[in-house]
Amino acid sequence: MRSRRFARHRSAPWLCESVCHLIIDAQDVLITLVTPADTEPTRDAVTYWDLADTPPTGDDPLDALIVRLAAAYQEPRLLKYHFDDVGSAAGRAGELVVPDLRVSTRDEVLTARDYLSAYVLESTLHHLDLIAHLRGAAEPPADGLARSRDLLEKIAGTAFPASFSDKDALLVGTGRRAPTDAEKDQLGELATKLPLILG
Repeated sequence: MRSRRFARHRSAPWLCESVCHLIIDAQDVLITLVTPADTEPTRDAVTYWDLADTPPTGDDPLDALIVRLAAAYQEPRLLKYHFDDVGSAAGRAGELVVPDLRVSTRDEVLTARDYLSAYVLESTLHHLDLIAHLRGAAEPPADGLARSRDLLEKIAGTAFPASFSDKDALLVGTGRRAPTDAEKDQLGELATKLPLILG
């Protein structure tokens, strides 16, 4: 993925902009999986992520491009057709790729296994972003939530309290919702490190 920042908007075009972002992500999966590298891996699923000091502001050039793309589609159903095609192709590519294949993205080298593991976290977070504003939408798969939590804990260097569901660990851990007072007590020292802003 060339860009991992995901500016969350609250305006009416928010849904179309979010789906446009997912389309770009799916395209990046396709590009990365067919961009083999000959050198040793420089990152793995954990070190793939950089921790930023501040959340994205929406001023990144890619964010501006996504807004223009969303407006160009005009109708959400056109976005759906495009995402169905590109997303399905990215999924098939992930199933067919050799896990130990070394691939290149953002001037870094990872195995396909590590790259796709990192993408599970990103796609799960985007899924949670979407359903926060869509009534009745399906939750992310349980195994995806569990794998994402495990990876986020490795990035944080510590585990979230066992009392936290996987979903709550992801939402609180990445600042998608604030912890309650009771949760802050359970988090202890980890609360001072949150949110983890993945960049």
